Amino acid sequence: MQAWLCENPVGVDALNWKELPTPQPGPGQVLIQIQAASLNFPDLLIVQNKYQMKPELPFVPGSEYAGTIEAVGEGVKHLVVGQSVACLSGTGGFATHTLAPAKLCLPLPDGFSATDGAAFIMTYATSHHALVDRAQLKAGETVLILGAAGGVGTAAIQIAKAMGAKVIAAASTDEKCALCTSLGADETINYSQQNLREALKELTQGRGPDVIYDPVGGELAEPAFRSIAWRGRYLVVGFAGGPIPSLPLNLPLLKGASLVGVFWGDFARREPQANVAMMAELSQWYAQGKIKPVLDRTLPMSELKAAYTLMGSRSVKGKLVMVN
Repeated sequence: MQAWLCENPVGVDALNWKELPTPQPGPGQVLIQIQAASLNFPDLLIVQNKYQMKPELPFVPGSEYAGTIEAVGEGVKHLVVGQSVACLSGTGGFATHTLAPAKLCLPLPDGFSATDGAAFIMTYATSHHALVDRAQLKAGETVLILGAAGGVGTAAIQIAKAMGAKVIAAASTDEKCALCTSLGADETINYSQQNLREALKELTQGRGPDVIYDPVGGELAEPAFRSIAWRGRYLVVGFAGGPIPSLPLNLPLLKGASLVGVFWGDFARREPQANVAMMAELSQWYAQGKIKPVLDRTLPMSELKAAYTLMGSRSVKGKLVMVN
């Protein structure tokens, strides 16, 4: 097998494409021949030694991938050789093969492509957990989605619309706003050209959004929270914009609003049955055409460093997927 190996987590340039022995699965594991792997923000942080999970060196980055099972380990009953699966295991994806815990593998039904499978679990699970479980979003409510043209943002638009909500999508360019409209967003805000608070006041007739989905953080957080509706829910999803914001705690007090943390990874670990039910619903929505990953482009696995550069430029719309 071949893999991008991180032997020193000082950045993308230190990754090397190497020939490695193809491993055999142990108890509870499967060997996957990888067809596609998506690039997520944590994949950048982990090779910079900035992510909360710090794998033992050396490791192969690539948190999310899809492919075909080549071998199964002892005790694996629900998966078979030749089956198509998607997996989010944290590492191992940027390679031709990887060992994965069988319990983390999502069987892909017929018609579910490997490229879609590789771009599915993290963004849709995060957004479903955020909007359905944590925000308790109801039909007819208004959702503001920040960073709406990115991976989790595009997933959040589709999920919110599937639930009957009104969506205001905020992004940094007119091109990204147009993408959001094509996905079903009812209104858009280009926050590089428009004042976020003034635009929200106009679009909601002064009421504000009921739910704010924020994977960006940074300087947008406070003006967004100041615009929230009475009894609104502000979802803290991530900090792709860089700085972790500090919000004055009088803001939730004045609006009777909730500041809600979203950590899908720990939800899946602590509440596995609820997570399985959620993934089943998402797979059903995919089959019904309600949701579909937005792919900016696919690139050969050999061009991983170029893909990292594209992601760092913030020009990506949806997800980047590497293919073997």
